[in-house]
Amino acid sequence: MNLPTFRSVAADRGLFPAALLLAASALLTGCAGVQVDEYAGRAPALDPRTFFDGTICADGVVRDRSGKQIRQFNARILASWEDQGNGSEAGTLDEVFYFYDEPGAAAVEETRVWTLTPNGTGGYHASATDVPQPTTMKHAGNSIQMAYTLRYGKPGDTIDLDMDDWMFQVADGVVINETRMSKWGIHVGQVLLVMRKVPDGYQCLSARD
Repeated sequence: MNLPTFRSVAADRGLFPAALLLAASALLTGCAGVQVDEYAGRAPALDPRTFFDGTICADGVVRDRSGKQIRQFNARILASWEDQGNGSEAGTLDEVFYFYDEPGAAAVEETRVWTLTPNGTGGYHASATDVPQPTTMKHAGNSIQMAYTLRYGKPGDTIDLDMDDWMFQVADGVVINETRMSKWGIHVGQVLLVMRKVPDGYQCLSARD
């Protein structure tokens, strides 16, 4: 699952004039992206209902548009499912992140809550506290994909970023997550992380608390 990103990289004022000139070609290029169904034969299978259940630890970095690491983070996801009374279940992903922007600096805590509900076609409707429009979580083989707009920042000072979010299960209980971030069709940064399932009660963040 995608982690909170950063405002500064997309707010780089030097990026925007170039974006106005390049947006059309970038958007056309983005239309021919990889589809999740292309990974239908890959294993181990990544089923959202199975993987996102219990406690998940995540660790990763945020990179700017040049590829430079600008943040690192540790996170904990508490995932659970509740019967909706109609034969289906709704999932809740309660996420807490500790971001470290500079060596020796205090951690910046951020949170997000995702809600997953079956969409009737094998995928899930996915909504979150800072995602203005619900999106679709698609999955096939060992992969999950979501595309959505993230509204990042504090009330009255936010920026909308387009997120292309991919997850790949590479071993049982271990998922690699890559999210490309763009603004006006122009790449502005990337989030890379590893998620791993752990026993309930495991303190993912204990080393940084």
